[in-house]
Amino acid sequence: MTTYRNGEISHWMKDSGHPGFAGENSAGQGESAPTGAPAPLPTEDQDLVIVGGGLTGLWTAYYASLEHPGRSITVLEAKKVGYGASGRNGGWLSTLIPGNRAVYARSVDKAGGDGCQAVRMFQQAMFTTIDETLEVLKTEGIDAHQAQGGNLKVAQTPAGMERIRATYRGDLAYGYSTDDVRLLTAAEARSRVNVENAVGGILYGRTTAVDPALLTRGLADAVAARGVRICEDARVSHIDAGSVTTNRGRVGGRTILVCLEAYSGTVTGSAPGLGARQVIPVNSSVIVTEPLPEETWARIGWEGRECLSDAAHTFIYAQRTADGRIAIGGRGAPYAFNSGTPGTGAVDERTVGQLRHKLDALFPGLDVPIAHAWRGVIGVTRDWCAGIYFDARTRIGVARGYAGHGVTATQLAARTLLDRAEGRATPRTGLPWNDHQARLWEPEPLRWLGVHAMYRLFEFADGWEQSRRAERTSLIARFGSRLAGLHE
Repeated sequence: MTTYRNGEISHWMKDSGHPGFAGENSAGQGESAPTGAPAPLPTEDQDLVIVGGGLTGLWTAYYASLEHPGRSITVLEAKKVGYGASGRNGGWLSTLIPGNRAVYARSVDKAGGDGCQAVRMFQQAMFTTIDETLEVLKTEGIDAHQAQGGNLKVAQTPAGMERIRATYRGDLAYGYSTDDVRLLTAAEARSRVNVENAVGGILYGRTTAVDPALLTRGLADAVAARGVRICEDARVSHIDAGSVTTNRGRVGGRTILVCLEAYSGTVTGSAPGLGARQVIPVNSSVIVTEPLPEETWARIGWEGRECLSDAAHTFIYAQRTADGRIAIGGRGAPYAFNSGTPGTGAVDERTVGQLRHKLDALFPGLDVPIAHAWRGVIGVTRDWCAGIYFDARTRIGVARGYAGHGVTATQLAARTLLDRAEGRATPRTGLPWNDHQARLWEPEPLRWLGVHAMYRLFEFADGWEQSRRAERTSLIARFGSRLAGLHE
């Protein structure tokens, strides 16, 4: 019998203490709409219309309003600020690039550039973005429970440790230094977080844990205070040059930037990077426990609030929350037929059971109930690489395809979109996700069958490696990784 909350967007949103953004600050005067009523759409054409009230859209509004405080800027959000992945994710400001590094490098090489150097520049930009994000939180007084404890990735099998060593070699080739990342022995890994059967690990020192709802809602308040109009309950259905069609009417804009990530396929129009087969929504589910007693934390450790992951093919991501819970996520049921989205995020019992099993495998004897389960969707392209696009003729731009590494990437994407909209050539506009083209996803039902087959292969490979304490990665997993475009 289910005794935990299920869906209701997320534990983060439930606990954010923010009832939903319903204010209208289009003139920067703090006028409020009636409680629960969305802000009215602007009647005059805007200098900038941003489609999507998640982190990409809000960061875009933030930097645009800083640079041009006199311009009219409107954010259109289909539901409420933080309703999508921005309020549901695992809360990692991660150093990981949103995409396959080898794919980006090959695309630059084919165009006559230095692919490896281009990826190194991308990696350095991710490092800088974490620093800039933390500085904005400080400047704006946003308390998102941020803790820069790093990302501890732990292997529980020799095969998993083999993959970690291979990743480490790639890290050093693609822009990390030995100050940014280091291999850990079993004892070093367990001294940080006491994971059962840990055989070793790797630590990425810059990664920072946050409460994503507090980050998103705090950023919304900051942009509203600068005069940005945020219109919730304004679902966009079509975009043309200079015009956005919503369920509440038309909004005109000189520049239109589309920041819908996994929901990009829900909008029609001629904008680059949009379309149902350009990006698909892949489910990621999370459970969070009730607060753990102090004696349990004394056994587990985790005092640095590291972002925790493992080296399994069906990997998890987790954090110790500021109020002493464990939030742990993974893919579960990965994809809904015909790119279905999760609504308010209810999770099936099988997926909750899988995540509970993962939690128990990491920390056996953890006798603490689940408090809340939810799911959201990440945007995934066919080659798992994000893309930033801007058409100077129509003045429409798009950012999408973060593949689960979006909390950091949203800020970098926002600043890149604005550089391109302003016609500036900057180091950001030279990064390899600009105009990156992935091939289209297969039509249904091939798409559904392919995604589910890939995850079943990885589940089987994990079971095989664990049962045999395998020294080498399963051939099945290697095949699945190449088939899916994940191999680096």
